[in-house]
Amino acid sequence: MKLLFTYFIPSGGIETLNRLRYHALGAAGIEVHALYLWNGAGTQNMAGIPHFVTNNDFEILEVLRNGYDAVVVICDHLMLQRLRGLGYGGPLIYEAQGLGTKEQAEGTLAFASAFIRMYAQGVISPPTSHLMDIFQRYLGDFPRFYVQNMIDTGQFSHRPSPWLNPDGDPIVGWIGRLEANKNWPLCLRIAARLAAEKPNLRLWLFEDATISEPGERERFVALVRELGLEPNLVVRSNIPHSHMPHYLSAIGDSGGLLLSTSYAEGFGYAVAEAMSCRCPVVSTDSDGVRCFIDHDRTGKFFRSGGVDEAVSEARTLMNDRALAERIRDEAQLHVRQHFSLGRYAADIVNVLTALGLRR
Repeated sequence: MKLLFTYFIPSGGIETLNRLRYHALGAAGIEVHALYLWNGAGTQNMAGIPHFVTNNDFEILEVLRNGYDAVVVICDHLMLQRLRGLGYGGPLIYEAQGLGTKEQAEGTLAFASAFIRMYAQGVISPPTSHLMDIFQRYLGDFPRFYVQNMIDTGQFSHRPSPWLNPDGDPIVGWIGRLEANKNWPLCLRIAARLAAEKPNLRLWLFEDATISEPGERERFVALVRELGLEPNLVVRSNIPHSHMPHYLSAIGDSGGLLLSTSYAEGFGYAVAEAMSCRCPVVSTDSDGVRCFIDHDRTGKFFRSGGVDEAVSEARTLMNDRALAERIRDEAQLHVRQHFSLGRYAADIVNVLTALGLRR
């Protein structure tokens, strides 16, 4: 069996997910290819993974001639219509991963539902409460499947990397794009407060510098200056995915933590990968990360989304080493037990079977 997964650009969590699908579903006898409309920094991670990058109809037609048993269209309802217009007559499945804030997700799916009903055979999303609620509202009588994403705990495991932090300074990490939903100003304000208490604190910010919302980068630079964070801040863009376990491990080993400040997450790969590398996480209650974080057992929430509560939770984690070690142990074990590639493959096989695409 052969599947094609389509998305806009190879970047972030979906690029990670598509790579993992290749390995997980390949072990179940399903060949996986990926199609991206535009090139992106994530292509550096895709050596050996069959993929295409084109927004040209004639070239997409050539891709479709590979004989796919189904196409999974990620977050792009217009691609459903486009593929039918190009003559693809096989099964189409719409997949939602994230879609921004809860309001953005509802706005997208309210409009997309007509396209989904007209062209697709089913929909998939992570079992994230706001996505499940929206699907129920607009596609309550349509085939819906909730599939938990996976983590490569073989690659994302603790990798002691003292050369990344030779001075042993405490590190706060943040991973994301400079866009409204990721709420990067909250990260900077929290880090500034922590740096006032720990002047040797380092803020490591990982981003894709090729993708940001208009005006966000200028606002970012201005706020860094306003908060006086320049001496503490290190910005890294497009670090190869295979290198990230070393950085996450260094953050955890420094006595620091990863901050997650998103308003909403469909899944939250950065959080899961950090936990798998024994890097403790302090996060907003952004819905998708609830499957990872059990407060004070596998991580910490600051539910109000405010600076004061976040600083308090981060301070406790950084100063109480016994608590931090317990959280690191429990978090790593939780990810290994519940987000395996084998479980994901079994779930997708069940979806294909329910849709009549696989015996």
